[in-house]
Amino acid sequence: MKSKILLVDDDPFTRSLFENLFRNGDIDLTTATNVAQARQAFDVGDFHLVILDQRLPDGNGLDLFAEMRRLRPRQTALMITGHAEVRDAMRAVRDGLFDYLTKPFENLEELEAVIAKALELDRAYREIADLKEILTAGSGDPIIIGHSVAMEKLLAQLRQAAPLDTTVLIEGESGTGKEVMAKMIHTMSARKRGPMKELNCGALSEALAEAALFGYEKGAFTGAVKTTAGYFEEADNGTILLDEIADMSPKLQVSLLRVLQEGTFVRLGSTVQRPSNFRLICATNKPLDQEVAAGRFRSDLYYRINVVPLRVPALRERRDDILPLALFFLDHFNRKFKKSAGPLQADAIASLEACQWTGNVRELKHTIERAVVINTGGPIPCADLGLVCTARATSDTSNTSTQLLPYREARLQFERSYFTNLLQAADGNVSEASRISGVARQNIYGHMERADVVTKS
Repeated sequence: MKSKILLVDDDPFTRSLFENLFRNGDIDLTTATNVAQARQAFDVGDFHLVILDQRLPDGNGLDLFAEMRRLRPRQTALMITGHAEVRDAMRAVRDGLFDYLTKPFENLEELEAVIAKALELDRAYREIADLKEILTAGSGDPIIIGHSVAMEKLLAQLRQAAPLDTTVLIEGESGTGKEVMAKMIHTMSARKRGPMKELNCGALSEALAEAALFGYEKGAFTGAVKTTAGYFEEADNGTILLDEIADMSPKLQVSLLRVLQEGTFVRLGSTVQRPSNFRLICATNKPLDQEVAAGRFRSDLYYRINVVPLRVPALRERRDDILPLALFFLDHFNRKFKKSAGPLQADAIASLEACQWTGNVRELKHTIERAVVINTGGPIPCADLGLVCTARATSDTSNTSTQLLPYREARLQFERSYFTNLLQAADGNVSEASRISGVARQNIYGHMERADVVTKS
């Protein structure tokens, strides 16, 4: 489906530039030359992006943007501005404008990149809106957010394995969503009407984990005041999720293997063999083959549970999903705390997408929660994320790491440093600075305005 863009600009050269830019792409461009035409188009059309000139024959693009946002609070928009009005555009960003473009357009690749990012934001908003409808319907089924290549591959494997009554081993780093995947498998299986029991093998002592799985007879041990069924019994015709199974004690590994082989179990304090028909799903944040090699996990149990292996990718391996996830959490915490934080500003989005997210989806969720809590209402800048607007980038072939800023912020820092030094070398004379740098005089003013560089004259 083509993305629909509304361009509001009275300059025929600018309209022609955008028409040529989108001529062979997946863009359906509608143009308006003034506020009245823009209102008419906006009333009847649903646009993925609105690009507004700041100065229009019958009004101001900033006022029109505010009007559009009142009608559609999540409308994504870009402002075209001259160098003299950059400060106004920057203030509009703080009011919800996604970004601004300065004329003349010096770099068409950058122009296309900003438009592509704005359309990505709109797609993410629409995806979240669809998910909200599903949540409102109240099915209670787990929801997977993201359409990255890595996630599509995983979900294809999951959909293939879920209906088959076989054991699944889910591997992935902490915070990637292994539990959600397990619940989806249960929901998509023939056992979905049966119970699903979950046990974190690393959270309980061996004795408590054994009692939880096998159940016990009254008097089996101190504190066993009544006969209690365990998960093997309660999950009959259902599913058991053993989370962090790499942390299961050696004794319980032997006991679990026996249950899987024989299909029966014995309550603690009893001698009666009881049948159980459950499906087993295991999850681990430690590669089990390495645990087997290190002698910490039984190889026979590993081969028994590693029938269908699924690997949940780390968030840094599915960067296309960061923005949809962030917007989902933003909507969730706004509803939870009854707030209206947002939207995310462009620098915030850039920082989110650049971050390494060692804590994966769980870390992203807590980051957005913090931003909503401290936000007083309105757009969320990078500073509210607590990421110091930086992200750690690591090489696959090196253990060294460097601090990287989002592109726009790094460019601003460069421009501030470059043009400050340039003006010092030219003794504050802009014409001389233009001669030294080879940058047109009128463009130097734009760079100085954007980077907050002050001239002496």
